Amino acid sequence: MQIAFLVAPEGVEQVELTDPWQAVKDAGDTPVLVSTEPGKIQAYNHLDKADTFPVDRAVADTSVGDYGGLVLPGGVANPDFLRTDEKAVAFVRGFFEAGKPVAAICHGPWTLVEADVLRGRTLTSWPSLRTDIRNAGGEWVDEQVKVCGARPGTLITSRKPDDLKAFCEAFTAEFAKVSGG
Repeated sequence: MQIAFLVAPEGVEQVELTDPWQAVKDAGDTPVLVSTEPGKIQAYNHLDKADTFPVDRAVADTSVGDYGGLVLPGGVANPDFLRTDEKAVAFVRGFFEAGKPVAAICHGPWTLVEADVLRGRTLTSWPSLRTDIRNAGGEWVDEQVKVCGARPGTLITSRKPDDLKAFCEAFTAEFAKVSGG
């Protein structure tokens, strides 16, 4: 099963991309790096430039139907950029409309706010998103990982890089349900 990782050309928190990416590979699935532009993305370690990664597909050239699930890594700039891109927002919304699982960590839920998919859902994030999530109709909780089974689609969220182990375990378990694993 292919799993989309949607990131902006710049600003993703590297560990929030690489650890979940490896978890997807370890689960036997295929991670696919999707961005708003072709080429490469620039990851960050907090505010410092880190590594670059090649984009597999531009969001305009792919479809929700190609994937079994979606991962939204954080980084402050990454989701802020994504939520201003109509195609990226529509891509995210499409996973919920299709009932496919979505995993988001740290600032990643900002894109979910813009996609208007949080009404009736309980989730966690970096604490500064709490008000945005509540204003978007979601219930914010301060938990290491939160799995919300409200339909359509399951939403798996975590607060920060320290939560990555629990986050990866939770979302790979949920994604396995889609693939029948």
